[in-house]
Amino acid sequence: MIRFTSAFTVSLTLFALSNQQVAAQTRDRTQIDPRYQWQLEDIYPTLEAWTQAREALAAEFDQVLQYQGQLSKSAKHLLDCLEFGSHMSKELSRLYCYASMQSDLDTRKSETLSLRQQVEQMITEYTAKASFVEPEIVAMDQAVLADFMAKDAGLSIHRMYLDNLQRTKAHRLSEPEEKILAETSRLARGPSTIFSIFSNAELPYPTVTLSDGEDVLLDKAGYARFRAVENRADREVVFQAFWKAFEGFKQTFGTQLYAQVQKDIFYSRVRHYDSCLSSALDSDNVPVAVYHSLINHVNQNLGTFHRYLKLKARMLGVDQLKYSDLYAPVVKDVDLKYTYDEAVTLVLDAVKPLGEDYVRVARQGLENRWIDVYPTQGKRSGAYSNGGCYDVHPYILLNYNGRFDDVSTLAHELGHTMHSHFSNTTQPYATADYSIFVAEVASTLNEALLIHKMLDEITQDEVRLSLLMNYLDGIKGTVFRQTQFAEYELRMHEMAEKGTPLTGDVLTELYGDILKKYYGHDQGVCQIDDLYAMEWAYIPHFYYNFYVFQYATSFTASTALSEKIINHEPGAVDRVLTFLSSGSSDYPINILKKAGVDMTQPAPFEKAMAAMNRTMDEIEAIISRQ
Repeated sequence: MIRFTSAFTVSLTLFALSNQQVAAQTRDRTQIDPRYQWQLEDIYPTLEAWTQAREALAAEFDQVLQYQGQLSKSAKHLLDCLEFGSHMSKELSRLYCYASMQSDLDTRKSETLSLRQQVEQMITEYTAKASFVEPEIVAMDQAVLADFMAKDAGLSIHRMYLDNLQRTKAHRLSEPEEKILAETSRLARGPSTIFSIFSNAELPYPTVTLSDGEDVLLDKAGYARFRAVENRADREVVFQAFWKAFEGFKQTFGTQLYAQVQKDIFYSRVRHYDSCLSSALDSDNVPVAVYHSLINHVNQNLGTFHRYLKLKARMLGVDQLKYSDLYAPVVKDVDLKYTYDEAVTLVLDAVKPLGEDYVRVARQGLENRWIDVYPTQGKRSGAYSNGGCYDVHPYILLNYNGRFDDVSTLAHELGHTMHSHFSNTTQPYATADYSIFVAEVASTLNEALLIHKMLDEITQDEVRLSLLMNYLDGIKGTVFRQTQFAEYELRMHEMAEKGTPLTGDVLTELYGDILKKYYGHDQGVCQIDDLYAMEWAYIPHFYYNFYVFQYATSFTASTALSEKIINHEPGAVDRVLTFLSSGSSDYPINILKKAGVDMTQPAPFEKAMAAMNRTMDEIEAIISRQ
């Protein structure tokens, strides 16, 4: 009855690029123009109003009990219960959005963290009380449900929910068992919460001295910035110090991640799934073959990835590419910088092919404090879009530092926000929340339109080289890197499912083997220091339960869609807008098919690889004439 699938879309596709909240660029929040800060008053005017809403909603919890044992008696009983559940879900989500975003503005504050925890406890409490609903619906005869649907048109908006319950009937439990599972949700959040607090607020990050004498703090944001400095020796210093810090807590991180995997195993086995992967993908009715096909396609195309790595080595002028070279600028004297206002103009121009309505709403969000723009002390790192306030509007968190990567991140998060806006304003609440499987399509589509706009207007070779490499870096980070993560996530779950303990050492060895395979270490393509296998401990996505593969599948889908739009294929824009407005009114595979992309076939991936190779062809052509 409580469905928080993608209301809070954590968008970290280019986590390392957008995560640039460095000490030198962190601002005093009191000195930032309010225009560049969230206006959370749109959700609740004051903290007191939030508290009153929380208390009032908690007082309604017991009302759900009036429906217990009544759902199969009439269509009206069933509809009234589902409508009440939608109301509770919507208001709990609103409470959580406000609390979580207040906390994200300064993760150091225990007061705001406690607000989020209060709502999490409420969600657990209500879910436990409503735990009878799904078992009762699952126990109903399909013919009875069909009769109810025919008698009461109001049930039509809940058709997908009801169909999905019947589809997954074999994995539903009895009412007492579902109630126990609901109570476990408080425990289930433990590993990811501990990881977030420890890695963002309490891990003792190192300070190093660069070759110019500057002392820099290598927290996550500092690492993201200084690993990209031009001086190669400095990059090596940054990598060594940063990963040494993580290595010092290898077993702690290993224990956290092992607890997360054991949680996944627990839920998959209790619900009678063959594996954690089957359990994770079944909620969206995504065939496990899609996951395995992605890993196979990427492994079969590692030659294309290695071509990119060799091209990067050539442009850097190094004989042996190192892992610490991957974020270095390959085009000297081209440092694209944009103020935030310039970024807004660029992004709005880039999305014009999606039509006037799209641009109008995008402008509204960009100009009306839907976005918290700049890094401030204690603010959560990275970037995300939160579309969970159904009756309000989506919000975007940025840590904007003026690079082209930040412009791209703005376009990316705006894509999520527009997806949430169109779904929330088109669909009833019951079907407004879109699947994670399609969540990254809208965001990476915007990135594709942005890079197309830039390349369409810029003729200077050096700037084009910079943008083309930026595009390739995006493919590296979104398709190859995320699939590398997906393969790692699959393998560690498979190991744990067979009873293998996942210590910090085991997790490091597994990650190192996969990392070296992807980057061609043994073939001399890119040298991987053993220490850098600690990177697994840095990745928050491993706490999202088979989330990351969807970055890669979404990118391939959006590549296919962007080519249709750029080539002015008749009906392409209308199909994309319909896709953005579809929410969860159908299963995600079907929604993408209606948009013109079949993710059960290899064509979308092949288009992405073709685009990558075309880009490298152009780069080589430019280099050859210089």
